[in-house]
Amino acid sequence: MADHITKGEEFEKKAEKKLSGWGLFGSKYEDAAELYEKAANSFKLAKSWDKAGSINIKLANCHLKLDSKHEAANAYADAANCYKKTSNKEAIACLEQAATIFLEIGRLNMAARYYKEIGELYEVDQNLQQAIEKFDQAAELFQSEEVTTSANQCRQKVAQFSAQLEQYPKAIEIYEEIARQSLNNNLLKYGVRGHLLNAGLCQLCKGDVVAITNSLERYQELDPTFSRTREYKLLAVSGDL
Repeated sequence: MADHITKGEEFEKKAEKKLSGWGLFGSKYEDAAELYEKAANSFKLAKSWDKAGSINIKLANCHLKLDSKHEAANAYADAANCYKKTSNKEAIACLEQAATIFLEIGRLNMAARYYKEIGELYEVDQNLQQAIEKFDQAAELFQSEEVTTSANQCRQKVAQFSAQLEQYPKAIEIYEEIARQSLNNNLLKYGVRGHLLNAGLCQLCKGDVVAITNSLERYQELDPTFSRTREYKLLAVSGDL
């Protein structure tokens, strides 16, 4: 462990010496980036996660100086993976940087992945409102790239957390929309009755008997097989209570 830390510190000092010196055509940033990468790997081997994270941020800055945005975003993502071991707050900050850069260079699918990761970290921290915001962003980007399954996974998270925060109309709208989309997809239609059940449960939580009755009629029109399911019977009985 100590050997890896010593090596990491040596690589870091060499990198910073390169940056403080002269270099032609960005060569000092290239040289420093190579040394920072070695330093980060040494700190990872030593399980010195905060230090590895901070070095990866320095590496990202070198890549930005070289206008290597893809490499910079990856370095921020590596920093986030290190910080996940010690600080969700720092990890989120790095993932935000990575997502922003990927958006700038048109890598929407990658940006979506990192917004989803941020949402998951906020979920761990039980910061549901922030989680909703990030899963929403991820869903929109996944949908723009026609990655429907991932978009729906993120939307379901938004609906789940909205329901937990008693934002029932938003949750109902999302569950019903996912159900409508899933009906025309052979891979997704098996989950329709679960989405309709969740939407109906949110209606019940609102305590509006008329709304649940109307909803069951709409769900039957949407999927004629729904009235034969246990999910429908559960909602119907609950609505009568």
